Amino acid sequence: MPPDSEPSDERARRLAKNESFFRDANEQLEREQHRWETSFDCICECSRGGCVQRIKLLITEYEQVRARSDHFVVVPGHEEPSIELVVERLPTYVVVKKLGEAGDVARRTDPR
Repeated sequence: MPPDSEPSDERARRLAKNESFFRDANEQLEREQHRWETSFDCICECSRGGCVQRIKLLITEYEQVRARSDHFVVVPGHEEPSIELVVERLPTYVVVKKLGEAGDVARRTDPR
């Protein structure tokens, strides 16, 4: 079945799992860098398969995003309006809030 014909909840669940994978990777990167640095190169947490673009973030900026389990940091232009809402737009990154099933997955898979 082509991706466009997937039921919307299943598509949202799959996209949210992609995003959660990168959130988990960023958690590890942040922990490692936190010992030595005040910033780190965050992996874009978008739903695009294969995206590994980096975003330079202060650890405090990332912690502000991570204060909500349904918020993610993505490269500008990587927003997916079908499953998320832009809640903050900065020059080098965008903060998005997952909606519906994607939000449920994000909250259930939050490692914190």
